[in-house]
Amino acid sequence: MKEAEEQATNTIVYTPQENQLDGGRGSSRFLQYKWWIQIVVFTMFVLSGQSAATMLGRLYFINGGNSKWMATLVQTVGFPLMLPFIFLFSPSKTPLEHHHQVTGKSSWTTLVILYTTLGIFLAGNCMLYSFGLNFLPVSTYSLICTSQLAFNALFSYFLNGQKFTPFIANSLVLLSFSSMLLVFQSDSKETGKISRSKYIIGFVCTIAASAGWGLMLSITQLALQKILKSTSYKVVFDITVYQSLIATVVILMGLFASGEWKDIKEEMWDFESGKASYIINLVGTAVSWQVFTSCFLMKR
Repeated sequence: MKEAEEQATNTIVYTPQENQLDGGRGSSRFLQYKWWIQIVVFTMFVLSGQSAATMLGRLYFINGGNSKWMATLVQTVGFPLMLPFIFLFSPSKTPLEHHHQVTGKSSWTTLVILYTTLGIFLAGNCMLYSFGLNFLPVSTYSLICTSQLAFNALFSYFLNGQKFTPFIANSLVLLSFSSMLLVFQSDSKETGKISRSKYIIGFVCTIAASAGWGLMLSITQLALQKILKSTSYKVVFDITVYQSLIATVVILMGLFASGEWKDIKEEMWDFESGKASYIINLVGTAVSWQVFTSCFLMKR
């Protein structure tokens, strides 16, 4: 009898509620691990896509590419690669942070104005990046581009209500000083081949492009909250695809209006690495930029 009482005392009885709690903890832990794995994977694709696109873009100019419009076009023309994601991710099943129910659909006029404005802004921003990549070494260009984080924090503070923290303030100071010092340092081997005036133009254009990109991100976030009233994957991909479409049309208009399209065939044949390398370079650059853009959105 005594042994039976001790056995009953030492026996742990799980109620249905406790089983549900344990299952919930396990499920929550699994989702947390899954989320971190996704963040790591998307971050790797973002970094690799941007790095590959930057190096290929610089290689285009080094090997004889001269068209600023072509270098700008490849930054947006790959947007059709994002179309499958629009159908793959459903806003009711896959939220970015949490899906907001749309209380009222925006009018077509509002959407057209929004997408057109962002598209034109994106086209101008890509052109500035092309000037910077043409006149600056890759290392200098990449370091200046990090100033985008500072501009993003600044515009987010004024437009999106993002609060400044000591870590953000410290990053802003370091990024600002490191970028500003580059304008006075032009003793590298590759920089020596670039005139002082072109170096300054490249520096200013890259800074302006970084500021423009930070501003566009804040405006896009504001539009998602105030106009589209949704932050689902599908809505974010919609706005990205449409603004890329508008930007591509604007850039194509610039390419034909400038007359640079007439020199594309000659540029292809005169490319130092050959015709095939020219095509691979442009296609690879377009794909790399879209890998960066798609994974950047998904990482959010």
